[in-house]
Amino acid sequence: MEKVASKQYESKIWPDLVDSDDSDVENEIDVDKLPPLEVGPNENRLQHTYCLWFSRKGTQRAATDYSKSLHVVGRCASVQQWWSLYSHLIRPTALKPYRELSLFKQGIKPMWEDPANSKGGQWVIRLRKNKIERAWENVCMAMLGEQFLVGDEICGIVLQTKYPEDSLSVWNRTATDMTSTTRIRDTLRRILNIPLTTAMEYKIHCDSLKYVSMPHTRCRILSSSLYNRNFRHIRYVRSWHR
Repeated sequence: MEKVASKQYESKIWPDLVDSDDSDVENEIDVDKLPPLEVGPNENRLQHTYCLWFSRKGTQRAATDYSKSLHVVGRCASVQQWWSLYSHLIRPTALKPYRELSLFKQGIKPMWEDPANSKGGQWVIRLRKNKIERAWENVCMAMLGEQFLVGDEICGIVLQTKYPEDSLSVWNRTATDMTSTTRIRDTLRRILNIPLTTAMEYKIHCDSLKYVSMPHTRCRILSSSLYNRNFRHIRYVRSWHR
């Protein structure tokens, strides 16, 4: 497990990141310049190296502002490194509202504007606070274990603490890849035991980016023939805030 440049990294996510204003914290880590993680001979190597990010969620933030709010918590390249990192994290139920934890493949930032995300989208599930911790753990393990079976389509996972419910989203590269998006949806239903009658949302990142440039635009539910023809019990919506 890698400790990433924090004087206060002990048994939780850095207290200064969780409780203070973003401007009070310096994020000096350039993930792209970090050396490869070493994996011991007795460790189970993951197919990809993953970065864990923390941020405070603002409203209608510009891309540059949101980028500054992202802070690297750690990386993992094996199952053992993941559990070591995970055991040091504050529990999602202990996070204040409007905080984000993101687990993404190294080289991809949890931002709509990242080249790997710009043509993709995300499945969003809203969960009660007493359900979010187990769901976060299960979906992370499914991604690390390549259970979605969609090749390189998965970019990462984002947990958002909100009020009164939290949300969990799985990001993929290609919003128009119906085979992959359907398989991701079905895998999420299986992992989290979501009833078929429960609505799920798929948000396209380019729509979210359009709203950032036109903040006066109102959210509206679309009647998309492309998605409604293939997905049952799904609401296809335009995103209106980050």
